[in-house]
Amino acid sequence: MNRRRLLSGAAAIAGLAGLAPGPGEAAAGPPAPPDTPRRPLRTEQLGRVRIDDYAWLKPANWKEVWRDAGVLAPDIRAWLELENRYSDAVLAPTLAERAALLADMRLADAAEAPAPPEVDGDWAYVTRYARGAQHPGYWRRRVDGGPEILLLDAEARAAGHAFFRIVNPTHSPDHSLFAWAEDTVGSEKYTLWIKVLATGEIREGPRDAFGDFVLSPDSAWLLWTWRDEASRPARVYRRPIAGGPDELVHEEPDPGFLLHLSLAGSGRFVFIRSFNDVTSEVRLVDMRAPRAPSTLVEPRRVGHLYSLEHWNDRFVILTNADGAVDFKLMQAPQATPGRAFWRDLAAHQAGRTIINIRAFAGHLVRVDRVEGNPTLVTCDLKGVWAPPIAFGEAAYTLALQPSAYRSDRLSLTLESPRAAKAWIDLDLASGRQAVIARAAPAPGYAPTDFVVRRLQAAAPDGALVPITVLHRADVRLDGSAPLMLTGYGAYGFSYETGFQAANLVLARRGWVWAVAHVRGGAEKGRAWFEAARGLGKRTSFIDFIACAEHLIAQGYTAKGAVVAHGYSAGGLLVGAALNMRPDLWGAVIGQAPFVDILNTMSDASHPLVPLTRPVWGDPLANGADYDNIAGYSPYDNVAARPYPPVLATTAVADDRVGFWEPAKWIARLRARSTSGAPMLLHTEMSGGHAGAAGRFDELDQIARMYAFAAWALRTG
Repeated sequence: MNRRRLLSGAAAIAGLAGLAPGPGEAAAGPPAPPDTPRRPLRTEQLGRVRIDDYAWLKPANWKEVWRDAGVLAPDIRAWLELENRYSDAVLAPTLAERAALLADMRLADAAEAPAPPEVDGDWAYVTRYARGAQHPGYWRRRVDGGPEILLLDAEARAAGHAFFRIVNPTHSPDHSLFAWAEDTVGSEKYTLWIKVLATGEIREGPRDAFGDFVLSPDSAWLLWTWRDEASRPARVYRRPIAGGPDELVHEEPDPGFLLHLSLAGSGRFVFIRSFNDVTSEVRLVDMRAPRAPSTLVEPRRVGHLYSLEHWNDRFVILTNADGAVDFKLMQAPQATPGRAFWRDLAAHQAGRTIINIRAFAGHLVRVDRVEGNPTLVTCDLKGVWAPPIAFGEAAYTLALQPSAYRSDRLSLTLESPRAAKAWIDLDLASGRQAVIARAAPAPGYAPTDFVVRRLQAAAPDGALVPITVLHRADVRLDGSAPLMLTGYGAYGFSYETGFQAANLVLARRGWVWAVAHVRGGAEKGRAWFEAARGLGKRTSFIDFIACAEHLIAQGYTAKGAVVAHGYSAGGLLVGAALNMRPDLWGAVIGQAPFVDILNTMSDASHPLVPLTRPVWGDPLANGADYDNIAGYSPYDNVAARPYPPVLATTAVADDRVGFWEPAKWIARLRARSTSGAPMLLHTEMSGGHAGAAGRFDELDQIARMYAFAAWALRTG
């Protein structure tokens, strides 16, 4: 289709939906873009040479900057601020529509129903937002009646902080304590806080903590995970809650592994899991004797992944042993949990990936993913599995919610791209479901006014790549609609197609929103991940392009009206696809994008490099890995081509994808693109990998990106 005709069609849709150009937009000339200084750095590696003109944007003290943005070098800070001013100036004509988008997003988001109380013993715990609050409050009340008691006012604690996030709000098993992890920088290095509920006293806990921790049943001990100077969760400590020194429980010395701490549903055991993307091992701490040494279940073996749940007198093991690439369940006696004692409980079935298990005194629940969607399967004490429970939408997500171990009722949430969260109680004995709460649609956002579909795009090698699509029911599939295509495709993570108010607002304005479930994720099983790992990584990018072309061929949009969006490793996906097919996209958005992968994976001091070598390869030691990464790295492959408009967003305290990656990418795109299209960088001077933390600040972030997308198609 003719590009001019396409854009006029997209503009017509946008105009009808309130996204028309603002007064004076067409007449105002764009400001001159910054000319990023070139300071060439020559690197020779494995006999290969590369020149990086913009390496200076990575500060020498980058690890310190993650913890304190105030130590950022003045010249780099000044450059980021200059880029922000340029981005703001270019996007000034979008301010009115950004405000309108944000207002609609807040309206749609407000429809979210408060979560039902979490009942635990004699107490019901409640989380809810006050009107206009960015952060929630946490309350409790007695089940048999009485007033609500405020446990934590997160909105009040956020006052005075440019960034604020709380994770893992937790009450102790005996209900005497309430604890949480608090980040006021954005680098995910938390301070733990403990409130003594009898007195209201709030005690400051460890400062260099990760977000996961466990309170002992008698409220005497705190088990917590320590992050080292490279931000890696590397040790588990035990601390007396009444005061006293920390005691080391376990240390993970291998920089290629992380530690994760979790509590069994029964409350009896704590699991300390050392893991990376291909290997894991688990240690146990018996919470009836929390000071006893931890016990290793099964030593790590490269390629073996396993995790545990405790079920009455046994352990249930989720494992890929014996070629179970999509995992199987085994069981072992509580007294002898090692591999020699594992016996089958649920056999491996290719294409049906077991992704979660939850134990109850009388039942076991597993979650299977089939063709991207989760199903529930329950088992009784005799080991008899009930038929799978599926749900009606073409694409949806479910999440298991806190549920009492000795109950016969499982609490879960269900949502889809068009339907906000519903809370469901599942009777484990009968299989009956009861909806106990449902978010009411915001005015003008009835789920039946929208369509959710699951499509299949044929990749060049014949693989069928799933696509999730959301659009307004009356949108004509004649190629005239603009389309936002997103994806991830890394680390074996599946893109969860849940409800996001922002996407419903976009769809209401005539856009199609779509997810390309490319290889590199695990939507179709572990093999879906393995097909795009290491030397096969290009498969992800080819899949993404195939999905875009399929959507065009089916009339969902047209060439040049697709806006590609990717977050983190999804930024690598869209950055590589941009270099491979710059003509296909109307605009590209990289949100905290991992676009400088060759330089990052060549920095052995980066905390994620040893951990992720099994995924990306090792360009420091292996020439084939170097050449493979160099062949697709978005930053290294920017060339003299007519690129569409690009917006990259980042934050100074992002300790996963350093801000210098998108900063360098935008500088090189601006220098080499032959189209003259704007290349924009927006940097949050506070905040981390997820950007803003408050719920409305997060929506404003999305509104900026979506306003940019509409503007780019109008002005392209």
